[in-house]
Amino acid sequence: MEDNMSREILETKRKALKINLDGPVYGTFAEIGAGQEVARNFFTAGAASGTVAKTMSAYDMSFSNAIYGVEESGRYVSRSRVKQMLSHEYDLLTERLYGEKYRDKTFFAFADTVTTLNFSKTNEPHGWLGLRFQVKPGGDYNDIIFHVRLLDSDTSLQQNVLGILGVNLVYGAFYYNHDVQLMVESLVDNLSAGSVEIDMISLRGPVFRDTNDRLVNLYLIEKGFSSAAIFNLHGNVILPKDLLYKKDIMILRTKYLQKSIPNFDLFNKAVEQFKLSQNVKSHNLVVLIEVLMSNLLEEDTTEKNDLEIFARRAEELCATGNNVIVSNFKRNNKLAQYLARCKPRNVGISTNISNLRNIFNAKNYSENYSQELLTYVSDLFSKNVKLYAYPYLNKKTNEVITLQNMPVSSEVKPLFDFLVINNYIENIEGYDVKDVKTV
Repeated sequence: MEDNMSREILETKRKALKINLDGPVYGTFAEIGAGQEVARNFFTAGAASGTVAKTMSAYDMSFSNAIYGVEESGRYVSRSRVKQMLSHEYDLLTERLYGEKYRDKTFFAFADTVTTLNFSKTNEPHGWLGLRFQVKPGGDYNDIIFHVRLLDSDTSLQQNVLGILGVNLVYGAFYYNHDVQLMVESLVDNLSAGSVEIDMISLRGPVFRDTNDRLVNLYLIEKGFSSAAIFNLHGNVILPKDLLYKKDIMILRTKYLQKSIPNFDLFNKAVEQFKLSQNVKSHNLVVLIEVLMSNLLEEDTTEKNDLEIFARRAEELCATGNNVIVSNFKRNNKLAQYLARCKPRNVGISTNISNLRNIFNAKNYSENYSQELLTYVSDLFSKNVKLYAYPYLNKKTNEVITLQNMPVSSEVKPLFDFLVINNYIENIEGYDVKDVKTV
């Protein structure tokens, strides 16, 4: 197995050339939305006839529908579309290429469906990339599908990123499939930091038989490729927009290695308060339990066992009938900015008052405390967000601490009072004292 730390990262052109010269690797490229950026890398590297059976790009919707079928959702930059493309192209490949000439080939079908930045720069550039491939001639196929957000502010740069991602995907699938973490890391080889976000990945097939999808998606966060991963009630990873778009969202924040299941008696009261105060309809409500990875990531010594703990934690919380988000958002405002991509109707964040106490304590900040706090407040409450604060029990005085008696630094007390008076921050009401935890 190749050493993760010492591996040589080949330039994109050298990767493409190595694949082209690898006799058995042979397949199809189907690309929609940003030009044939991936196939171009293989052609310009040289010896492409050794790898490329076919390239195509069906930009017109009528052509695309005729080839791959109509998308019922109307969304053509979607997971469903890239899966249809992979299935169609791989089936054609294996049906048409047979006989002695192809006996030793390991076939693959690459597909992507992408939207890059439009002329007015009003859209959100993103896309799906996928690969269906064999690891031995005549063997069963394996699938890698992942979603990306293209972050460069220039279309040509985004196209270049897409081309590199595609080469990295094909290279990683054939040369790093023995080590999933290494394969995932290699997806961003030769890419500048901040040019792309990989926020979801799915691995299927016999070569990934022992791979845990939850673990792989948590690894994306650990490596800084993404900020969060969302798991639905069944524990399957999903895109934020697929679950949260234009919804009313209520979130309970929990910490790394918190051993107990959250107090749902208190949280359910927060949910009902959110529904009442924001006129939320039950059919539009999405409830999430968040597990924070930030403390773990700060240690910079993440082990596979740590990620396995998170995967198990996510599974346990999904088993309670809740959707789960695992994130690295230390502050509520970062969480709010992340959710804002989904254009939610309202967001409620349920948090312990002890956390608020830290936020409104000048000792926890640098010399620019007032500026940092104003940024925090602006980022958070400009996103249709309300905080619902859990009380806590002061173990020294045996006093229940609420918004009314929470310690606040004098210089920001007027701002804090403004937020409370105008209901940006509310106490959770109607709780039973026995449910209040000691801090």
